[in-house]
Amino acid sequence: MLKPLGDRVILQVEKEQEKTIGGIVIAGNAEEKPSTAKVVAVGNGYLLQDGTITPLSVKVDDEVIFDKFAGNEVKHNGEDFIVVHEKDIIAIVE
Repeated sequence: MLKPLGDRVILQVEKEQEKTIGGIVIAGNAEEKPSTAKVVAVGNGYLLQDGTITPLSVKVDDEVIFDKFAGNEVKHNGEDFIVVHEKDIIAIVE
């Protein structure tokens, strides 16, 4: 598994296959990038100038909303993930 460093968070976006009323499948590249995902790993936190570490606000298994164009897409063991900084996460879905 991937282990993020610092204030980074690894997200897994579940891709849903979209169909129109007529049953036509919409190509994946025609859809907008999803902005909700599940947190699968979190880094240690922010390193402050005095050397202390501030933990992150999100935890594993949280469902979050993130900035549409945030992060880097990574493929690991055949699965797609997005690595973002915590500042790119807008909200936790409760």
